[in-house]
Amino acid sequence: MSTFLAGKVALVAGATRGAGRGIAVQLGAAGATVYVTGRTTRSQPSEMNRPETIEDTAALVEAAGGHAVPVQVDHLVPDQVRALVARIRSEQGALHLLVNDIFGATKIEWNQSVWTSDLEYGLRLLRLAVDTHAITSHFAIPLLIESAGGLVVEVNDGTADYNSSHYRNSFFYDLAKAAVLRMAFSLGHELRPHGATAVSLTPGWLRSEAMLDAFGVSEANWRDATRVQPHFAISESPAYVGRAVVALAQDAEVSRWNGQSLSSGQLAKVYGYTDLDGSQPDAWRYLVEVQDAGRPADVTGYR
Repeated sequence: MSTFLAGKVALVAGATRGAGRGIAVQLGAAGATVYVTGRTTRSQPSEMNRPETIEDTAALVEAAGGHAVPVQVDHLVPDQVRALVARIRSEQGALHLLVNDIFGATKIEWNQSVWTSDLEYGLRLLRLAVDTHAITSHFAIPLLIESAGGLVVEVNDGTADYNSSHYRNSFFYDLAKAAVLRMAFSLGHELRPHGATAVSLTPGWLRSEAMLDAFGVSEANWRDATRVQPHFAISESPAYVGRAVVALAQDAEVSRWNGQSLSSGQLAKVYGYTDLDGSQPDAWRYLVEVQDAGRPADVTGYR
């Protein structure tokens, strides 16, 4: 990948693992300076109790050719986010791209109603998924709009079309993902007069570290998981959504997407990037037309 984002400064909030890590690495490969934040460091794990760390993400960004600055931040703590943005201002003088990928929920109570859910944890999930994004935008956007053409990417699970017609796993999870979609719409309205753009962006079925662990596979042999779940054949690596963000960040006409809900598969058809294996998985179309329709797993024409 060429270094056409050289000189650009990005903040990937929630870059410890998953989509955030994939986005940070691909931005690094495109030459950007990337601030990678999260709660888990090599010396201090978060409540998620997983092995991935922000230092590991930073090392991957550097290996890809970018410059990485890992900063431990709990995005629920306004003072920590304020200090982060002040540091970016002091060290870089600008912020061109904000990626809100913060979540960090330790569990999702699948198919639970509001009255059967763990209320305390459900409210915690909402804070992790919604408050973190609002707090980060509050402090980061004033710096972002000081430069022309700034971009805010709200990373989500699901497109507006899909989420508006499908129950997303549980009351609290459904509500959280609907809120993030609306954030992108609202931010698009507020950023437009400043020459900046906001979008909601969703990967498809993501081969995150946790998902690979759940199937007992690695990125190298992920296809073995299709023996257990054939529809996993439509899954994509975190690099795919990362390449979607890079494509948006280098698009001089990115404002055409302002306030919209986008997916990695949709944008691949527009910008021409591929996943690591050279394919272009279109997971959200596949979910509707194959998986939800009860058809046998067959990714022909979908990747």
